[in-house]
Amino acid sequence: MKDFKNKVAVITGAASGIGRALAINLSKRGVNVVLADKNMKGLAETQKMIIALDGIASIHELDVSDAAAFQALAEEVESIYGQVHMLFNNAGVSLIDRASDQSLEDFHWLMNINFWGVVHGCKAFLPSLKKADEAVIVNVSSLFGLLALPLQSAYNASKFAVRGYTEALRIEMCGTSVKVSCVHPGGIKTDITKNAKINEGAMDASLEQINANFDKQAKTTPEQAAEIIMKGIEKQNRRILIGPDAKILDFMVRLFPARYSKLFGFEKGVINKRLELKAEKTQFNS
Repeated sequence: MKDFKNKVAVITGAASGIGRALAINLSKRGVNVVLADKNMKGLAETQKMIIALDGIASIHELDVSDAAAFQALAEEVESIYGQVHMLFNNAGVSLIDRASDQSLEDFHWLMNINFWGVVHGCKAFLPSLKKADEAVIVNVSSLFGLLALPLQSAYNASKFAVRGYTEALRIEMCGTSVKVSCVHPGGIKTDITKNAKINEGAMDASLEQINANFDKQAKTTPEQAAEIIMKGIEKQNRRILIGPDAKILDFMVRLFPARYSKLFGFEKGVINKRLELKAEKTQFNS
């Protein structure tokens, strides 16, 4: 897509982070933005920022895990704007826990937002998008949709699923006006870790240390991420990698698809942790 003026874009997770940055970036390009999130206070703040730029933005409370609510939003947006040109399925949450310990309730919670939220968005808005002369679907996966990490089994599952769904959808949309991109951000300075469900018993650090470590490692700002996504849309990139960490690790996984977990030390870390716990248990029982 080259011309953004007067287009209509729907953005989920627009109350903060990449979603908010995308909304502002799009607004500066003359796009009318539809902001969706459960966090209405955050949405109002995003809308205020866009109005200050003389942009047009409407806010809509949405639980992306609710397919009926997503369909209702699609009908409402089409009745207001008449046409939708861009859909950004950006909303997401995180869960940090061992696969053996995490509850099915938590797993379903994460999948309903991260994966089913993407499916619900595409299903609800595809009919309108297909009627546009130019249309774009951008589904946000993750660096963790390219490689697996310990304590991230649920998150990995959701983001690998988003990747697979998006790549299949892209193929199905070949020959139509709808272009489809999958985004894989590395560490982005957002609140996703602060808002995550975390089993502290599975970690070697406190919540404060986890958040501090994430903030230190996350080098890319939401604004930078939004600009990279927009450039990817302009170039019709099928896969959009964000941040040097995403690019480097993606390259390494391509080189060593069966061995990267060992080369990166993930397996050794898990083994060492298990030995430490075994030693502590032995000492306690002696």
